[in-house]
Amino acid sequence: MEKLLIIEDSKDIKTQLKWGLKKDYTLFFASSVKDGIAQFKKHSPKVVTLDLGLPPHEDTAEEGLRCLSEIIKLNPFTKVIIITGNSDREHALTAIERGAYDYYCKPINISELKIILKRAFHLANLERENRNLKERVNRRSTELCGMVGQSHEMRAVFDTIRRVATSDVPVLIQGESGTGKELAARAIHSLSMRSEGRFVPINCGAIPENLLESELFGYEKGAFTGADTSTAGKFEYASGGTLFLDEIGDLPLKLQVKLLRFLQDKKIQRIGGHEDITVDARIITATNVDIQQAIKEGRFREDLFFRIGVVTIKLPPLRERGEDIMLLANLFLSRFSKEFGKNVKGFSLEAQHRIKEYEWPGNVRELENRIQRAILLTDKTVLEASDLGLKSESPFTVSSKNYSGLTLKEIRELIEKDVILASLDRHKWNILKTAQELGISRPTLYELMRKYHIKL
Repeated sequence: MEKLLIIEDSKDIKTQLKWGLKKDYTLFFASSVKDGIAQFKKHSPKVVTLDLGLPPHEDTAEEGLRCLSEIIKLNPFTKVIIITGNSDREHALTAIERGAYDYYCKPINISELKIILKRAFHLANLERENRNLKERVNRRSTELCGMVGQSHEMRAVFDTIRRVATSDVPVLIQGESGTGKELAARAIHSLSMRSEGRFVPINCGAIPENLLESELFGYEKGAFTGADTSTAGKFEYASGGTLFLDEIGDLPLKLQVKLLRFLQDKKIQRIGGHEDITVDARIITATNVDIQQAIKEGRFREDLFFRIGVVTIKLPPLRERGEDIMLLANLFLSRFSKEFGKNVKGFSLEAQHRIKEYEWPGNVRELENRIQRAILLTDKTVLEASDLGLKSESPFTVSSKNYSGLTLKEIRELIEKDVILASLDRHKWNILKTAQELGISRPTLYELMRKYHIKL
C-alpha cells in the first residue's frame, strides 16, 4: 500500500483518520514539526496531510508553515495537503503559494478526503513516471554520446551499439561522410568496460603516409632524423581503452600488415625498435569507401577486412532517416540559438519543406553546419529556406557574393572556401574525389578544411 504521513496534534482527528484510512494506506503519524520531519525522512511518503496549528504555537500557522517548507526542501515533488479550519483559510492559501498541493477544511469528511488523497497519489505517481522517462531519455542520449534518432534504422543501430559494447570484438562502422561514425565509436566506448580508459581517434586519411606510421606505432630514439627521444604512438596511448581508426580504407598497405599483426597477437613494434610491446587496446574502425571494391583493386587486404569487420555497423544516410531530419534540425536550432544568444523560434513552412526534400549529401554534419551558420548570421525569429542556402540547387555559388568593403585577401579566402564547399557538395563530401578535382592532396584538403572550419 502507499505510504501516507499524517502530521496532526489532535488525538480525536488522528483517531478518525486512522480508522477511516487504514484499509487504503500504510499510515504514519506525527504531532510536531520535529517528529514530522523525522518520519518524513525515514519513510519518504509521496503524500502528507499537515495541520498548520502545531505545538508549541497551536494558535498560529507558524509551525505548520515551517514544517511545509522543510518538507518541500527535502522533496519538492511531495503532495502536501493542508488540513485547516474555516477561519484559517488565508493561511491555507499562503501554504498553497509556498508549495502545498491542496487544502481541506475541517470538519473532516473521510469520503471527501479519500477523493483528494486518491487524486494526489495519482498525480504523484504520474509525475514520478514522467521524471523517470525523462531521465531514461537523457541517459540514452548521454550514453550514446549525443546520437539522436527515432527512425527504425537508427533504433537498429542503437541496439547493435549496446550489444557489441559489452565485448572486445573489433567493430567496423560504415557510412557516408557526416553520418556520425565517430559518435558511434565513442558510444561503443562509453558503454564498454573500457569507458574509464582513453578513447583515441586518428584519421588515417588526414596524415601523410611518412608520418602516419610514427603516429600510430611510435618510434625509438635515433630511428630517424629528429627522433631525439623515444615516443609512444597512438596504440600504446590507447592501452586500456579504445583506438578509433577513421578512414581505415586510406591506410597504406604497409601499415595494414602491422595492424593485422596487432589484431592477431596484440603486439606492436615502434619504428627503429626490435622489442615487441604488448598493448591492451580495443580497435574500432570506420570508412566511407567501398571496402569490397578496394579489395578487388588491391588497395585493401582481405584478411584485414575479416579481422576488423567481426561486427559491421552501417549508418544510414540522413536522407533515409525520415522524420529524424526535422528532429535533428530542431535540436540544432535549439542548441545554436542558445549558444549564440539568439531568439530563433523555428523554421518557416518553406524551410521545413526544403529541409525534408534536400538530399543532404553531407548528412548530419552538413545539416548542423547550415543551421549553425544560419543562426549565427540571422536577426530573424524564423529561419527561411534562403537562410539555410536551400533556395537553389547549388547553394554555394561564387558569383552570388557581395564582396564590397573586403580586402583582396579576404575575398580570395571566401572564394577558396566556397570552391571547396561546392566541390565537397558535388562529390557528396567524399574527400578523395574532392581532392582529386581540386588538384591537391588529401592532407592539404584536410588542412584547408580546418582553416575554414569546415566539418566533415
